[in-house]
Amino acid sequence: QERLVESGGGLVQPGGSLRLSCAASRSIFSIYNMGWYRQAPGKQRELVAGITTGGTTNYADSVKGRFTISKDNAKNTVYLQINSLKSQAKAFYYCTARSIIIPHDYWGQGTQVTVSS
Repeated sequence: QERLVESGGGLVQPGGSLRLSCAASRSIFSIYNMGWYRQAPGKQRELVAGITTGGTTNYADSVKGRFTISKDNAKNTVYLQINSLKSQAKAFYYCTARSIIIPHDYWGQGTQVTVSS
């Protein structure tokens, strides 16, 4: 059982930036691909960024150039740098770990990001 804890969400002004963190309970990045999903009110959860065990990253078209995913193996933490946040945006961001060994995903509890002036 893996435990993921997100943090870093909050209220930010339009055009602002945030860095979200996802702390894993142990060293898992060698056997899990990591990802960040976003879910806005009334919408489906969508993958916005992913990073593989080897460090390859991928992004949804809607966030390319604004979001950056990274990981710190020593800290067992994955980050999502979010820049140029759009106004009136509100969503929960969830961290996920997808095993490369067995077909199983783990999810964090989510952290809320609200963009408002």
